[in-house]
Amino acid sequence: MSGFGYNNPRMAAYRSTLVHGGVASSDPHALVQMLFDAAVDRMAAARGCIERGEQAGKAKLLHSCVIIITELRGSLDLAKGGPLASNLRDLYEYMIRRLMLANARSDVGCITEVLGLLAEIRSAWVAIRPQVQPA
Repeated sequence: MSGFGYNNPRMAAYRSTLVHGGVASSDPHALVQMLFDAAVDRMAAARGCIERGEQAGKAKLLHSCVIIITELRGSLDLAKGGPLASNLRDLYEYMIRRLMLANARSDVGCITEVLGLLAEIRSAWVAIRPQVQPA
């Protein structure tokens, strides 16, 4: 295996620098997209951990995904967002439950399901970018 794996300390430092630099210069829409991307990356890595039998790595990555999705849920404006925001809140809560089940059972299927759901939300988020992009 090369020295460029997900858990490699040098790559982690590089990713951290990229993320922190991106956060400092990003608008709110881009920040939410970064959360989607981070959750997708971590779920894919957690799936790999399950396939390799790496329980500690799986647990850490899935915990991180739950925190990210909790942040996404918390960022919803239920008063302004109406039914769409309420539906997203419920969907995020469902995803959190499925990820916790995936962690408890080492169930790749649960992760795959949440990846699919999150990918759909992310695609819609990317599609609205031109409408919300700052001038």
